[in-house]
Amino acid sequence: MNNENNFSVFSGTKSRYLAEKICNSLGCPLGRMNIEHFADGEFAVSYEESIRGRDVFLVQSTFPSADNLMELLLMIDAAKRASAHYITAVIPYFGWARQDRKDKPRVSIGAKLIADLLSKAGITRLITMDLHADQIQGFFDVPVDHLYGSSVFIEHIRKNMSLENLVVATPDVGGTKRANSYAKHLGVPMVICHKSRLKANEIAEMRIIGDVSGKDVLLVDDIVDTAGTITKAADLMMSNGARSVSAIASHAVMSDPASMRVDQSSLREMIFTDSIPYPHKCEKVKVLSVADLFAEAIRRVCCHESITTLYSF
Repeated sequence: MNNENNFSVFSGTKSRYLAEKICNSLGCPLGRMNIEHFADGEFAVSYEESIRGRDVFLVQSTFPSADNLMELLLMIDAAKRASAHYITAVIPYFGWARQDRKDKPRVSIGAKLIADLLSKAGITRLITMDLHADQIQGFFDVPVDHLYGSSVFIEHIRKNMSLENLVVATPDVGGTKRANSYAKHLGVPMVICHKSRLKANEIAEMRIIGDVSGKDVLLVDDIVDTAGTITKAADLMMSNGARSVSAIASHAVMSDPASMRVDQSSLREMIFTDSIPYPHKCEKVKVLSVADLFAEAIRRVCCHESITTLYSF
């Protein structure tokens, strides 16, 4: 793509590493923007180039802290007030997505609230990847392009893993649909880990549904936060006779002590995408980039082309 295309890509502070790779793939410069911080923690956003009449793509994952979300909202508002033609929020990791329903009385539905905030701020489109729940797309009244990390994971699996002895597993029942898609696409069996919780991030019990004896197990998940579930699942697989256990997950939230748990677990390797920066050092962790995937999605949106062929499944 070249500057004849009427679009610009800008980035929030914490997603600049990914935005730069996206721009490199697109062959365009990263847009110039200034974020000024005040002594009390408040900040202000300003564009350092004209975006009047342009299609702007704002790259920012909304992982903690909430400053990342607030930064994005201010970027959207500033773009709207600067007379941008279309404003597309590119959110590789959509935070608060685990609050997608009212599962008990008197709770918020955080994902819907974030959708409303983004829409009210002024986005005309959303590009995101591997939402925690597909129905979150319906929380928006603007078009949503929901990409899948499977397009980068499948290529890695085929190049680096033998399918003859492979079994796909899900660390909890909620990920059954995702794991089943991988199993069907690869033509391998699937097993399920069933867990019960006493409270968030604390597992009471876990057991395997299926046979993993003598198999190379691939655990599939969308988010790894404290890594308690996925490492316990890996240890359980090994204790039930698995030959090896690896894991893939789209978003490396990796709150402490997640890296230590992965390092000390039975996992042979843990593979993430770079939707969230992973600053820690862990020999078992490998990061695959989704920059080309998002760059191609942006290119097709600009050219009014279908993005369906970007999906592995």
